[in-house]
Amino acid sequence: MNFFVAEFLGTFLLILMGSGVVANVVLPGTKGTQSGWMVITTAWAFGVFIGVVVAGPYSGAHINPAVSLALAITGDFAWELLWIYIPAQILGAACGALLAYIIYKDHFAKTDDPALIFAPFATAPAIRNKTSNFTSEVVGTFVLIIVILYSTPPALLNEANTPIGLGSLGALPVAILVWVIGLSLGGTTGYAINPARDLGPRIVHQLLPIKGKGSSDWSYSWIPILGPALGAALAAGVYLLLE
Repeated sequence: MNFFVAEFLGTFLLILMGSGVVANVVLPGTKGTQSGWMVITTAWAFGVFIGVVVAGPYSGAHINPAVSLALAITGDFAWELLWIYIPAQILGAACGALLAYIIYKDHFAKTDDPALIFAPFATAPAIRNKTSNFTSEVVGTFVLIIVILYSTPPALLNEANTPIGLGSLGALPVAILVWVIGLSLGGTTGYAINPARDLGPRIVHQLLPIKGKGSSDWSYSWIPILGPALGAALAAGVYLLLE
């Protein structure tokens, strides 16, 4: 499996699980309707686990442009590979959201609330304050990246400067990390902490002919892209400063 396919597949599985659990919780008439934030954060965490297990041995399972960017800044990843990894991540995220929509299509049809239709695709703030929303994404991603950097020592990098997959045991700490970020810091913006996770599905929401879907909220979309990018860069900078 090459880098592009691995990152596509890992991100696809992550978003299929993530978009799927949000649809299950917020859409009417599902088996999981109104089951709550704990269900959402748990499924997102183990969606990361699934993605890392599958993609890890082949690409290092970044499945997040913020991870790729941070590793490039620290010198643990080749800059030119960003042009392979990031498009694969965005496309995988888009396809994961599309399949989740197809699975829950009957339940999407049961609501005319644009916010509920939008929720399985992309993030939106609980209180719209772009300064604090941006800060939330920066801080959440900083925590994600700084922990990943300290849990992936240089000895675990292969000849392509990508982290060697550690199998299910290595994937579990990353899943727990995403889980605690969601439970602790995710209540303000829905914790994108991953530009691909938000951008790919947001594009799908824009393109799908869903009745009553409303806006894809592009005026907000820069926050879950630039916030994680800045958080990743800050984490990489701190890591380099302390090494």
